[in-house]
Amino acid sequence: MPTRSPLIVFDLDGTLVDTADDLIAALNHVLVHEGAAPVAPADARPMVGHGARKLITRGLANQNRSVSPERLEELFQAFLVYYTANIAVHSKVFPGVAEALAELASQGFVFGVCTNKYEAASRRLLSLLGLADRFRTICGQDTFAFCKPDPRTLLATIQAAGGHAGTSIMVGDSRTDIDTAKAAGVPVIAVDFGYTDQHVSTLGPNLVISHYNELIGAVAHLRTAAWA
Repeated sequence: MPTRSPLIVFDLDGTLVDTADDLIAALNHVLVHEGAAPVAPADARPMVGHGARKLITRGLANQNRSVSPERLEELFQAFLVYYTANIAVHSKVFPGVAEALAELASQGFVFGVCTNKYEAASRRLLSLLGLADRFRTICGQDTFAFCKPDPRTLLATIQAAGGHAGTSIMVGDSRTDIDTAKAAGVPVIAVDFGYTDQHVSTLGPNLVISHYNELIGAVAHLRTAAWA
């Protein structure tokens, strides 16, 4: 039977897991394959957060290069092959995630993931990092016929987790996450250490946190304010 336990739905990249270094490694793999120079991690990190095709395009543009849409798709496929094989070489769970999930679970919360990463890759990453079993559902870009920022993605994830939109919270790091949650009528907490080109406080989340040790209090505040 579906649970009506309160639900927290997390984005993945830049929210639960710092995946930037492995994404940059995959970017540099395809750049070198294309005959371009690799991008320094410090220069590439601001490029992360808008999907692999955009990352490749930005990596090429950094060297005043571009490719046809057909070639971009070939590079994207090469990126996926390399990234899938090396998905958790450098990626790490953000500090405090495990402790926050354990405490919130003790309070009766259940958890889901709603990401624009492909579902299989998301499950593989979370499994390798020992987190997959924490989540009732892990939904990716290809789980449904739509993806974020379409609010149906979040609502479908909530439904798949057996939750209810009226007792759910979204946690994310980007405009996409915030816009998705707001359109779905779900309060949203933004982390300010993820992948975005402007500070998340300017994007209209309900609350902003800078470390997962702040999540418990933020959730309690929203639970009081939004679910009263």
